[in-house]
Amino acid sequence: MLDRIEQFYMRINRVAGKILSLVLILMIANVFWDVVLRYFFHNSSVGMQEMEWHLFSVIILCGMSVALLDEAHVRVDFLYERFSVKTKAVINIIGTVCFLLPLALLILFGSLEFVEDAYVMHEISEDPGGLPYRWLIKGLIPLSFAALIFCSIGYTVKNINLYRSARGTGGAGEKMSRQNTAEEEAAP
Repeated sequence: MLDRIEQFYMRINRVAGKILSLVLILMIANVFWDVVLRYFFHNSSVGMQEMEWHLFSVIILCGMSVALLDEAHVRVDFLYERFSVKTKAVINIIGTVCFLLPLALLILFGSLEFVEDAYVMHEISEDPGGLPYRWLIKGLIPLSFAALIFCSIGYTVKNINLYRSARGTGGAGEKMSRQNTAEEEAAP
């Protein structure tokens, strides 16, 4: 049962990762076009420059969830890599429940009023030629942390599965974890 739940979260993560890859390509195209306009045609657009930051915000805010499930988030690797699969799983579960979830909930609920104020004021760019609807990008803050909370559940399930497989197989869980990591790195 938990394996199916983990697979569900990983499928969602793959789709989100592919969408963010497309957003990254859009951001690169935007920056390229802005540079061409600025240096070859001596023209610049404030809206294009702001779009770079908005796309970057989408990548970073939404990428947190993808990074979590892909084990690409920041951790103290020189200590962590020496632990057994069971110990790593326990650390990940405790870290998720005690640190990640409370912080994500704090930011989620703490940002709602911030976004509401921006929406009520119909906040736009202060710069002439800037983008309207700044509240849209601010609205991504609570949405991205809600997605992070959702993915942290999948991350916890993934680590419960790792713990159970390491416990049930003795040392074979370590080998299985390395094999899964190698397969994930080889996957496109």
